[in-house]
Amino acid sequence: MPLVNFSNVDFDQIKTSIKNYLRSNSNFTDYDFEGSNLSAIIDTLAYNTYISSYNANMVTNEVFIDSATLRENVVSLARNIGYVPRSRKAAVADVSFSVDCSNITAVTLTLKAGIVLTTAERFGGNSYTFAIPEDITVPVLSTGFAYFDNIKVYEGTYINQTFTVSSRNPNQKFILPNAGIDADLIRVIVKDNETSSVRDKYNKADSLFSIDSESQIWFLQEIEQERYEIIFGDGVFGKAVEEPNFIEASYITSSGADANGMSAFTYAGRLVSNNGDSVTSGVSIVYTNSPSSGGSAIESIESVKKYAPQIYASQNRAVTAADFEALLPRIYAEAESVSAYGGEELDPPRYGEVFISVKPYNGVYLSSAIKENIKRELKKYSCAGIITEILDLKYLFVETDSTVYYDTSKAASPDGVKNQIISNIVNYSESSQLNKFGARFKYSKFLGIIDNSQASITSNITHVHMRRDMEPRLNTYTEYEICYGNRIHVKSEDGYNIKSSGFFVNGISDCVYLGDLPGTDLLTGTIFLFKLNSPTQPVVVKRAIGTIDYKKGEIMLNPLNITSSKINLGATGFTTPLIEISMCPYSNDVIGLQDLYLQLDASNTTVTMVPDEITSGTNTSGSSYKVTSSYSNGSLVRGTPHLTSATFENGNGDSNGTTTTTASVNNRTTSTPSTPSTPSTGGGSGY
Repeated sequence: MPLVNFSNVDFDQIKTSIKNYLRSNSNFTDYDFEGSNLSAIIDTLAYNTYISSYNANMVTNEVFIDSATLRENVVSLARNIGYVPRSRKAAVADVSFSVDCSNITAVTLTLKAGIVLTTAERFGGNSYTFAIPEDITVPVLSTGFAYFDNIKVYEGTYINQTFTVSSRNPNQKFILPNAGIDADLIRVIVKDNETSSVRDKYNKADSLFSIDSESQIWFLQEIEQERYEIIFGDGVFGKAVEEPNFIEASYITSSGADANGMSAFTYAGRLVSNNGDSVTSGVSIVYTNSPSSGGSAIESIESVKKYAPQIYASQNRAVTAADFEALLPRIYAEAESVSAYGGEELDPPRYGEVFISVKPYNGVYLSSAIKENIKRELKKYSCAGIITEILDLKYLFVETDSTVYYDTSKAASPDGVKNQIISNIVNYSESSQLNKFGARFKYSKFLGIIDNSQASITSNITHVHMRRDMEPRLNTYTEYEICYGNRIHVKSEDGYNIKSSGFFVNGISDCVYLGDLPGTDLLTGTIFLFKLNSPTQPVVVKRAIGTIDYKKGEIMLNPLNITSSKINLGATGFTTPLIEISMCPYSNDVIGLQDLYLQLDASNTTVTMVPDEITSGTNTSGSSYKVTSSYSNGSLVRGTPHLTSATFENGNGDSNGTTTTTASVNNRTTSTPSTPSTPSTGGGSGY
């Protein structure tokens, strides 16, 4: 007698298993006839079994954090290991304004907690309000003015929630009923009773360390529907609240990232003098010191699954590089991706140091103030003697050049196929597989994306290049170190394996480019400057200006006085010079090593369509088949070659004069100068 396969969870599979079981019983003959009564009973049994299997599978999955899908369950499991998911973050703006108090008698002026500003115009069809979580008091100066300088205002709605502690409800919970709360902006005040004038401020606690029975603290935990519950102490760990204590909880509900970038505001706050009088006039125009930024959504389920076990493993201490990676998103909520590594991984090693690079959700670089705040917060968790360095973001770009063969009999037009390929490449470039530290550009996957873009595509030949963007320090001698984190492929022993955009240096009148000449071992080489008399006729103008290590993927430039570049970023009057340097990787699988943030640059990706005459049948013999080289070295330089007439060069290959030409591209890096006007022998700029 056959047994029912209990591993089947699909309805049809379950039904088939029941039929196979009934086949062994001669008393049932119409089980396989769909119109029979027994068939209807079988359907019912199969459906009931399917529902039971689904529920059992869901229950089993939801008890493990790595397989749970419902946010409530993921949050609950994370709570068991002491992890509180990051809340939604309100966009914050820095503003200043003054108040003319000459018509009133006041010593101080207080800006009350609550709404302070509204956006002066509607952004994207939405208007936003900005509030402060606590009162701000400033003095009235002898000039009769009060100045509110550099105040932080947070986007969202200011809400005040009150609770009265009741002994009749032993299971009383203090739940904030609104979603979208920025947990960092919650303020809790406890009074002996509702009419009491004594207000005790309770502070949020993240651990039980240094907490006794009289500590005025509260804990926060996320509950269902992205809401929060405030939990007070029990009289052992933290002071307990008791009847008739009156609790005031104020908070701000935010729109998150939607409110980033606001810069024009209208005053809408409430001012009160030290005499208790309301001030409704004399407020100046609001000056925006910095537009709103930092708004972000609540921590995603995927992020909770990733960081909760890491935080538990670190036990709120930062010892290993993984500990720093796990803790930093809790310290700096805007961190989209984090890379941390120890100095022992460097060559030469730098023991006792940890290097951290952060990609924020908004923007590219962290300000000096944010860096210092992160380092200060990390000291609370790290061991004594560990030096933490916050590095600027370094982009490693991947560029591709694809020749795609297609069957003309299956494609309406080559442009349609090409557009579909480009669309798929753009989607891949924006995916989570890239755009992060430690990411890997997978060559085979990329080829598959192209081949599977359309049924007419028969094959593709794709060249891969990696690029770093160097921001030179103009008019000063500076050393530069450009690291790619990947081995560089030597395509030609005669040199010109690296490609750069054009720039100008002091003492040479012509536009110059970077070139390389490999050594006999093909592992290291030298860097030189050259100009172009024609696209294929380079002329070396200065030799041995640096070295290249092909194995390490590292370029070192000796002190060089760069005066301008062919490529500049930004609007007129606010441009930033840029030099693009690219080469072919030794492996087509490019890795974002250590502090390199890997990106597929879709804007510099080219696709060329070529008819496959063999597959289409127009040239079955292949005699006129167009062959695309897989090993060509391409142009000598990046961009449009800047051609110069032949000029005199001295014995060292030097000439004189300066020129300035500008264009516009995207910037990605920064540099640090060495001593101005003096060739440096150490330090320099790292990329």
